[in-house]
Amino acid sequence: MQKAVQLDVFGRVQGVGFRWTTKLVADRLGITGTVSNQPDGSVKIIAMGPDAILEQFIGAVKASPTPSGRVDRVVQTPLQDVSACHKFSVVG
Repeated sequence: MQKAVQLDVFGRVQGVGFRWTTKLVADRLGITGTVSNQPDGSVKIIAMGPDAILEQFIGAVKASPTPSGRVDRVVQTPLQDVSACHKFSVVG
């Protein structure tokens, strides 16, 4: 079953390659959506994919896909009404 979530990721997640390594993980797993830096220093991820694969992706995000990053907290919000994406993009 397809699922969509918003992940608000806090920690050392800007200026360390976090968005680009998140994209690599998403592409490898077949996850679609976006990742973007936020003004408060966090990173916002909108991710869509099959339930089990999406859980793998979320686990990778929580573990920080980049060795120079650090994830302190992830706020996960299920999304209901999301436009379909055909790829995973770094925004901004």
